[in-house]
Amino acid sequence: MAPRPLGPLVLAVGGAAAVLGSVLFILWKAYFGRGRERRWDQGEAWWGAETARLPQWDEWEPEGEEDEPTLEDLEQREVLVLGLDGSGKSTFLRMLSGKPPLEGHVPTWGFNSVRLPTKNFEVDLLEIGGSQNLRFYWKEFVNEVDVLVFMVDSSDRPRLPWARQELQKLLDRDPDLPVVIVANKQDLSGAMSMGELRQELGLLSSDSQREVFLLGASIAPAESGFGEPGTVHIWKLLLQLLS
Repeated sequence: MAPRPLGPLVLAVGGAAAVLGSVLFILWKAYFGRGRERRWDQGEAWWGAETARLPQWDEWEPEGEEDEPTLEDLEQREVLVLGLDGSGKSTFLRMLSGKPPLEGHVPTWGFNSVRLPTKNFEVDLLEIGGSQNLRFYWKEFVNEVDVLVFMVDSSDRPRLPWARQELQKLLDRDPDLPVVIVANKQDLSGAMSMGELRQELGLLSSDSQREVFLLGASIAPAESGFGEPGTVHIWKLLLQLLS
């Protein structure tokens, strides 16, 4: 039997996805198109490691007689935030920018971005939606950033194989890129332990020399007073990798 031709709806959806991917790539180049200055040097110092909250621009004091750099003079660092839909990517960016988390799950159709100035550089974080039709475009952006943050819903056991598959694709895309894997929602019942996640995500069998960090966290814990590290803990690690 001859194969059936693609229907108009399938062609329309495919064309819309292609257009969306092109638009995302153009916007990425326009917004973050200054190019990377360098990769992470493991021997460099970690500034701001003792701060208890996200450092604000006006909290930094110039050393000696040197003038503070203006925002226009700061170097840029780029962080890509990926993960399946519902893993907490948008909430992470909202918390970094000082906004409260949204109620309920609001999937990202396209991308979200946050720019945060620090003492020596600006950090641009880009989140791309995690729905199946957007994951195809993730690989187009991996080689353009300094650090990859991959969010995982620790309690979403049925979809963990999908998360592993997408993560491994990204790891293969750029063997030198530092990766921070955030095991989010550790406060929920049924959340997988760090040992389980290392095994299920295929991190134990990796023979790469790349630094891969796995952090247990709860970006917006449902229970007040929950003790797992959250946004600030992840932010400090990002500063270490970007410095």
